[in-house]
Amino acid sequence: MKDPAVIAAHSNHVSSVLFSRDGRILISAGMDKLVKLWSASSWKHKATWRGHTNSVNSLSLSADGKLLTTGSTDASVKLWTFPAGKAIQTLKGHRKSTVARFSPDGGYLASASYDSKVILWSVPEGEPLATIRGHEKNVYAVQFAEDGSTLASGGVGDDILLWSVPSGAAAGRLAGHKGTVMSLALSPDGRTLASTGYEGTLRLWSTNDWKLMRVFSLQGPGAYQIAFAPDGKTIAVGMAFKILLMTLADGKLARELPVPAKGVYGLAYSPNGKWLALAAADKKVRVWSML
Repeated sequence: MKDPAVIAAHSNHVSSVLFSRDGRILISAGMDKLVKLWSASSWKHKATWRGHTNSVNSLSLSADGKLLTTGSTDASVKLWTFPAGKAIQTLKGHRKSTVARFSPDGGYLASASYDSKVILWSVPEGEPLATIRGHEKNVYAVQFAEDGSTLASGGVGDDILLWSVPSGAAAGRLAGHKGTVMSLALSPDGRTLASTGYEGTLRLWSTNDWKLMRVFSLQGPGAYQIAFAPDGKTIAVGMAFKILLMTLADGKLARELPVPAKGVYGLAYSPNGKWLALAAADKKVRVWSML
């Protein structure tokens, strides 16, 4: 594997990265309040979007790839046309730092915040459908099931909480993590929910019955951000100064990618699996060729 392409992307920490549906554009978001677009595979700058007044924490594309949502520390969630970058909605309902994610069909949006709330919104109307108050403290991650009928959320606290969509009614909880649920990701086939916890484990849950399937130990500290490879056979796990590529069948380490930055904040594969992008605390985006 060659050394990664390094993009001097932002003037502060890079918090999130995401590829467009066709894989031709890499999107980055940073603590400098900006969203930026880069051409794959030259990694040249294409555009800068301005609109948030504080750190941009999350990126999510609608199913058709025509809308991008961003969650920010300015307590708002924005909807943008993609790739034009026109802000068409600003959703306000939180009081603190937010993240947001589209449902698989693009009809709903879930936002989560350090104010302990999760809000379900209609898309593109931007109407709040349900305000969920099951968490006691910060909520860091939300993830829809493949059919969009269930939403998982996690943050400070031991359990992942499940909610019915769009009512927001409690639908269960997944116990096993300790202290904080760090991140959530859905496998490409929709059959597996992956989660990481502050205690240093990666857990795989069946979305059919929500039972725990496997637990893998993560050796070392980190933010434990995760991303499934498009073939569903490997998962990337971000840790301090490195990325682990683990095989899902047995949890074995397939490859380790060194990172010259302690803060590893976001991971994204291109749709064809050719590229793996990293958002890091040193203001840079790194992109590895996975071929």
